[in-house]
Amino acid sequence: MSSLRAFHLFFIAMSVVLAAFFAAWAAGQYSASQESIYIVVAVLSLASAAALAVYAAKFQRKTKGLTS
Repeated sequence: MSSLRAFHLFFIAMSVVLAAFFAAWAAGQYSASQESIYIVVAVLSLASAAALAVYAAKFQRKTKGLTS
């Protein structure tokens, strides 16, 4: 069970990183082209990254006492 928990936390962390990079890319595209869709995508990506981080913290607390 511990390895599945660790994999899940790792996968969530990689998802947070991906969402953050996607937000940075969208912000860069917005500054280059001034199309409003890019700023919307950047904000939604940051919101997704924040939600994933909250989920990871709650998941970690919930599964802290589990043993295999």
